[in-house]
Amino acid sequence: MIMVLHSVFWYFCFAVTLMFQTPRLWIAKRKKAKLSPQDYNVYVNRVASKWALGNAKRSGGKFHFEGMENIPKDRAVVFVANHQGDFDIAVMLAFFNVPHGYIAKIEILKVPLLRDWMKNMQCVFIDRKNIRQTAKAIMEGVKILQNGHSLVLFPEGTRSKSDEMGEFKAASFKLATKAQVPIVPISISGTYKLMEANRRFIKPADVYIKIHPPIETTDLEEPAKLPDQVKEIIKSGLKK
Repeated sequence: MIMVLHSVFWYFCFAVTLMFQTPRLWIAKRKKAKLSPQDYNVYVNRVASKWALGNAKRSGGKFHFEGMENIPKDRAVVFVANHQGDFDIAVMLAFFNVPHGYIAKIEILKVPLLRDWMKNMQCVFIDRKNIRQTAKAIMEGVKILQNGHSLVLFPEGTRSKSDEMGEFKAASFKLATKAQVPIVPISISGTYKLMEANRRFIKPADVYIKIHPPIETTDLEEPAKLPDQVKEIIKSGLKK
């Protein structure tokens, strides 16, 4: 019963606080004409981060971080992480103190307000059923990275909803290699226990995030081995 009431409260707060972001979205659009692109990205990230932090805290989860010093503050990177659950994005957005966008599935464009904020965060939307659109989206992501804005990539392509990791899609690593920016591997453990393991009811759990040192992608001797290399690093940082 407690879990049901907690879940009702969480989903209610999620919806209400998302609606309350509407005025901030108008403010953001006004600020875009006045601020530099870098300052605008910082502003949007700060607003979105505060909203995500509230949702993360209301879940009752305890969040443990290792390697925060490995997050570059002065250059764009591709954060590459395993994908356990929906809270992966909320946790990274709440606690990673650098402006960044996400490589997201195109279906999110159907969600009002959320899609508008994600567009302002320079997220890239991919239709996995359309090869031509996917290639176009990757090139869009390359331009965003080359302009100095970081992106988050989940190369499994979908949530595992468990401690297991799926196969990494090698094509997605072209984002980093074409833009010639570093990859920062992220090991995420326990986020699925907040929601997916409970039939989407919200239940407190311990979540562990390990940020590994950046991997340079320029002048790679064997680029084909990069996906497996990153996957093994992420796997080594998962909590059993």
